[in-house]
Amino acid sequence: MSAVRDVVLLHGWGTTAAVWKDFGMRLAPRFRVHTPQLPGYGTGSACAPCTPEIVARAIADAAPARCSVVGWSLGAQAALVWAHAAPRQVARLALIAATPCFTRRADWPHGVEPEVLSAFSRALVIDRAVALRRFIALEARGDERATQVTLKLRAALAADGEPDRGPLRNGLAMLAETDLRGGLSAIAQETLVVHGDRDAVVPFAAGEALARLLPAARLEIVRGAAHAPFLSRPRQVATALEKFLGG
Repeated sequence: MSAVRDVVLLHGWGTTAAVWKDFGMRLAPRFRVHTPQLPGYGTGSACAPCTPEIVARAIADAAPARCSVVGWSLGAQAALVWAHAAPRQVARLALIAATPCFTRRADWPHGVEPEVLSAFSRALVIDRAVALRRFIALEARGDERATQVTLKLRAALAADGEPDRGPLRNGLAMLAETDLRGGLSAIAQETLVVHGDRDAVVPFAAGEALARLLPAARLEIVRGAAHAPFLSRPRQVATALEKFLGG
């Protein structure tokens, strides 16, 4: 069977598809790279109500009939739902800084406290720009190349403009409510879980657990990287993806 050449990159919360610009160019010599906006972001259509299923369906409808999917953070949750719902469309799956359950629960210690997301939601109402800068700082926290990551995330946000408050708050609500653990055993696609060992947004333990729960997954650890390892260590992550995706 010939390799699947189309690769869809799904961005995370608080940024836009512009975050993939430089990284996508690393993959472009070997793959046809697609970087759609999540619903409500950039030129993407609105998403209300906003659930992983609705987000995944909107992306799938505009995607190639057969493709591999790379999802980062919030985009990774959409990618998991998409892979589960459309195994004939999604050939392989790569999940960056991903978790099946973003918030801490009695049986899931690998998440953030729900109040953290509530605080960001309240901050968006007061000053969206300040809230997004705070989140960028959190994404870069602990990374050996934190300054580089911060500058790249700010540049991506400036390229497409700040997302509207509505999609941002909807995305936070989705992260707070979503728990995908129950469906992971049915995701049969080969999966690469890429996680920085210094992630302050999604604990590294969440990535380890996700790799164990998925039937055909392996873990790629990015040492010294935080929540955006594809920005911190682009060469390592691109090389891992190229090998995994069959480039």
